[in-house]
Amino acid sequence: MTLRINYVELPAADFDDVQRFYERAFGWTFTDYGPDYRAFNDGAMDGGFFASSLVSHSERGAALVILYAADLEAAREAVLANGGLLSRDVFAFPGGRRFQFTDPHGNELAVWSDQPAPGS
Repeated sequence: MTLRINYVELPAADFDDVQRFYERAFGWTFTDYGPDYRAFNDGAMDGGFFASSLVSHSERGAALVILYAADLEAAREAVLANGGLLSRDVFAFPGGRRFQFTDPHGNELAVWSDQPAPGS
């Protein structure tokens, strides 16, 4: 039996806004399924946004979706340049570094890397 995470769903009130953010910041592609759902593909995994005013945030007990980036600083700059906000700036942990951000809807995600900081 193979049980692994296969799909992730997040809330969003403005699909166009979150689509623009994820397309520009991370290169995700989208499929529109009408007023209540918009699917995405990040190049390796599928997921979707469902119509809701609720937000997914770890401080409220939500699971934290964590993306991987070989270049953490470039990912951080892409998030900020496209309307994301840092909820926790880059920090080190055993095995790597990461930052946490909120998308334009307010959902919190994180990006991590196992690459050392520039100049290290």
